[in-house]
Order: sequence, then structure tokens, then C-alpha cells
Amino acid sequence: MSEGLGSLADRIAADIREGRFSQGSWLKQIDLQERYARNRSDIRRALEQLSHKRLIEYVPNRGYYVHREDDDKAIEIRDIRLYLETGAAPEIVARAEAADIARLSALAETFRRLLPDGTIFEIYEANLRFHRALLDLTGNRSLVDLVEELRLRTSPAPASQWATRARIEQSAEEHFEMVAAIEARDAPKLRTVIEAHIRQGLGGAPGAERPG
Repeated sequence: MSEGLGSLADRIAADIREGRFSQGSWLKQIDLQERYARNRSDIRRALEQLSHKRLIEYVPNRGYYVHREDDDKAIEIRDIRLYLETGAAPEIVARAEAADIARLSALAETFRRLLPDGTIFEIYEANLRFHRALLDLTGNRSLVDLVEELRLRTSPAPASQWATRARIEQSAEEHFEMVAAIEARDAPKLRTVIEAHIRQGLGGAPGAERPG
């Protein structure tokens, strides 16, 4: 049985993450056909999937290229997210009910269970589901939409969200720390964990981290 398009897209995504395609490089379909032993139509559809996930970008009449990160922009957006998401901690703690906490815990567990064998996209989407559910507890739909928009304006998340395997595992633990803080009605603790979570990456130096 031939490899599905999702698996093909995941293979290309993994190669980008591992540096086999450098930032800013153009992805030539003929080269990809040879590399992955797939036809032009399959390659094109896989590239479309990756473009929708913001891992690569499409330029009309030219093709697809690997997203080039803008660190200054990423830091600015990181800071905006810090203001918004840490500021939401008291409201989250005040509004969360037992069923909400149980749902967050289940979403955190789903993320953790995907780490050994899940694809980049599966892990990324599980992470988004957790954070959407967390911010949904504010009852402020505009806040949720704004944070999602900010995520879209940063570098491609599946490739750059976590710099190392250890950082992914730490993110999983931080999800459970957030749930525990909410259950304990500890808004300052929740704020601290959210801040550490967003500041992840690039060694933790102030002003150098990329958004998480």
C-alpha cells in the first residue's frame, strides 16, 4: 500500500525540522518527486498541506519555500502573548469548574501520550487544543481569537515550536502544572507557569526566546 499524503507531508516536515531543507530555500517539485519517490500530484498536495500549516510559504507563479524566521518579530509577539495570557490567569482560576479542569487534564494527557510516536502535526494540534481550552475558560472569545491570530503571525509552529525533544517533554509537564494550579485556585502559580511556557526555547535567555 502506498504512503498516504499525510505521511508524506510529515516526512517533508520532519526533513525541514532536521535542517535538510534550510530556511528560505525553494522546494522544487521535481527534486521532491525523486527524493520521496512520489508523483507530481502527490507532492503538490503534500506541499499544500504544509502551506496550510504554515511550515512553508507559497508564492504565486514561483512555488513553495521554507519559512524564514524573523526573530525580532517573534520576540515582539511573544511579549504581547505574555501580557495577554498571564493576565488571563486570575479569570481562568475564578471561572474554572470541575468539568473544565477534568477536560484540561484529559487534553494534557492526550498531548503527553502523543510524544513517543505522534507526528509533528498531531503533537502540534494537541497542543493547540489544550491552549484553546485553557483560554476558553476566560469566557472572552475575542481574547481567544486574538491569541490564535498572534500564533499565526509567528514562525511556522510545527517546525519551530520546540527546539529539542526535552523541551517538548517539559511542555507536557507544564500543561499538567497549569491544571494543578487551576485546581488549587492558585492564580499566581498559573501565571508563573504560563510565562515559563511561553518563554520556552533558545536556551531561555531574556529577549531571545521564541514563542511557544
